[in-house]
Amino acid sequence: MAGMMELKIGMKPQVGGVFDGIRRFAALTAMLLAFFTLAFTVHSGAVLAETVKPVVTGARVAGDEDRTRFVLDMDTQVTPVISGLANPYRLILDLPEVSFSIPQDVGETGRGLISDWRFGLFALGKSRIVMDLSGPVSVDKTFFLPAVDDQPARLVMDLVRSSPQDFAAFVETSRSARPVDSEKAASKSDKLTAQKNGHKPLIVLDPGHGGIDSGATSAAGTLEKAIVLEFASLLKAKLEASGLYDVHMTREDDTFISLGRRVEIGHELAADLFISIHADSVRRGQKLARGSTVYTLSDKASDQLSAEIAETENMSDVVAGVDIETGPGEVTDILIDLARRETRSFSVYFARTLVSELKSAVRLINNPHRSAGFRVLKAHDVPSVLVELGYLSNEHDEKLLISDEWRERMAGAITEAVHGFFRPRLARQQETASQ
Repeated sequence: MAGMMELKIGMKPQVGGVFDGIRRFAALTAMLLAFFTLAFTVHSGAVLAETVKPVVTGARVAGDEDRTRFVLDMDTQVTPVISGLANPYRLILDLPEVSFSIPQDVGETGRGLISDWRFGLFALGKSRIVMDLSGPVSVDKTFFLPAVDDQPARLVMDLVRSSPQDFAAFVETSRSARPVDSEKAASKSDKLTAQKNGHKPLIVLDPGHGGIDSGATSAAGTLEKAIVLEFASLLKAKLEASGLYDVHMTREDDTFISLGRRVEIGHELAADLFISIHADSVRRGQKLARGSTVYTLSDKASDQLSAEIAETENMSDVVAGVDIETGPGEVTDILIDLARRETRSFSVYFARTLVSELKSAVRLINNPHRSAGFRVLKAHDVPSVLVELGYLSNEHDEKLLISDEWRERMAGAITEAVHGFFRPRLARQQETASQ
């Protein structure tokens, strides 16, 4: 018994030492945990601060035909780059990327010197406001008011009536300040004779509109730019799943791409096929136009509806405040002219193949292969078509456009048409590979 007592007494200091060590370890762990928690919080806050964008919380126009004031309510100060465009008269405000916490239709009606205005993301990291003007103006002053009490910070711009000559001078002086709207086209050399044998056909999918250019809007508020981007992404996945094609998209997010730049992308990539995807609305006949349509390029529209759709689509650059410069005159290069004729023949061939596939999959408009002068289809060396998935001005089409089942059927039919278009080339490549 005494021996056991001695053993217990002898163990006490050891047990106490173990507990002391555990307590010290726990305290150290708690300190380290608190340190890392603090560090993570600070880092997260810094990252959050870097990613939080200025917010536009309100906007309004006041004044008359002699002096008009434009006001943006904001949560932080920004410095706009202001420029002008003529034909038609427009004023451009380029901002760092901001969040517009205002109704989408807030600028549909203007006042005074501002007929209407629109806003949205123009490019990565950049937002834009475009004002349509009732005539030439000059910017009298621009200033920023800090937040006071319950009043938000405000960006204020005052416009006064001007002369066409003074506005033209302003357009020229502001041209250098305005960010470049698109990259220059790549050289055309070697594009016509490039050897593609053995390479996968390259397809460019072109979801229309984007960013500040929302495209058509349905009565329920469905935006064309969102519908066509989602569909193009689905179609891209289906084409790539076949393993037969390389597929590129002109845009993969909600940013604006000018019409000229879209054409250049297909040209620079030496694309074998260019498919522009839209879901328009029509003014003429209002809700009567319904069903999918395939358009090819022509100098004269095949019908009134096609002319109207082409006119609407060709206004995309004007909507986004892009400086539309007059292109060069008629190309006299005989090789380019021959390439243009051949390209149009291939475009028509694919359009007919596509219509044939779509007939058994979805509803088509009467005379589904139509033509008009779409600017986005004017690449001289890339077979190009424009597909109207449906018309957002028609409530029946709108229901289909947001239906997953319908989109699967539509994407499947277009994929089959692409297979049919490239089948002769793919067969030749297989024969060459087996020899």
